[in-house]
Amino acid sequence: MEKNDLLAKFCSRLVAVERRSLLTRECYRLEIRRFLDFLSAEQKPLDGVDAVFLSAYLTMRRNNDKIDPRTAAKAVSALRSFFRFAMDEGLVKDNPAFLLESPKRKARLPEVMDIKIVEELLSKVDTSTPLGMRDKCLFELIYSAGLRVSEAVGLNIKDIDIDSGTAKVKGKGNKERITLFGASAAEKLTEYLRDVRPKLAGKAKKSNALFIGRNGKRLSRKGIWKNYAKSAAIAGTSSHLHTLRHSFATGLLKGGADLRTVQALLGHADLSTTQIYTHVDVGVLRENHRRFLPRLRTAK
Repeated sequence: MEKNDLLAKFCSRLVAVERRSLLTRECYRLEIRRFLDFLSAEQKPLDGVDAVFLSAYLTMRRNNDKIDPRTAAKAVSALRSFFRFAMDEGLVKDNPAFLLESPKRKARLPEVMDIKIVEELLSKVDTSTPLGMRDKCLFELIYSAGLRVSEAVGLNIKDIDIDSGTAKVKGKGNKERITLFGASAAEKLTEYLRDVRPKLAGKAKKSNALFIGRNGKRLSRKGIWKNYAKSAAIAGTSSHLHTLRHSFATGLLKGGADLRTVQALLGHADLSTTQIYTHVDVGVLRENHRRFLPRLRTAK
């Protein structure tokens, strides 16, 4: 099977069978293309690959491409998925990637912002133009509903119910969930749909996308990041848009929400992913520690 045909069939399986997201599909496609090029350069047949050869490939990636443990772990995951596909196609007899040990990722606490900083950042968005009003609405919704950027750009108009303050979101693995947003986001959405979106759409072919650009087409993630970075720089805070989602989660926990509720709203498949937010607000932990152990209040 030709390389391009093999990649196309593998990518189709990722979405149809493994239910991977489009972003994961693209990530795996690029990784396996690199691997197949390496395979060709080494003149190694696919059915002759073993764990030692795969380790040599990953070593090459670390040395030549300077990949970090996180990227290396994704490469291992892509290889496991690819050889699972190759087994089903009868191209190999076993999956040598299962013998690979996935690199340990260094745990990093998510960056978060206090509500006052979030409000300051949102106030810096220039709303004197339709594009600025759109961005203000978009950022408000991402923060209010704790959305991933990909989830926000994937929203269609029909997915939003302003009256009930709910949004039907398609997250990782194309899994759907219902999330909530507050009054401020609802107000901005109402203004956007009534006054702004019709201007952006113009006479262009009708699109179902909620957030669109000046050409009437669905807004891209790259465009969102660029616009957010401008406002963040003016506010003197983080330029990472995902920080709004992190701040949403820590704000809920700080307000007394339980982990299961936050997990459901964020769309995390595993509770352990949500638990990282319990380690962020050290101030709250210290206050509770002193509250229940009064003698520590006098400690220096």
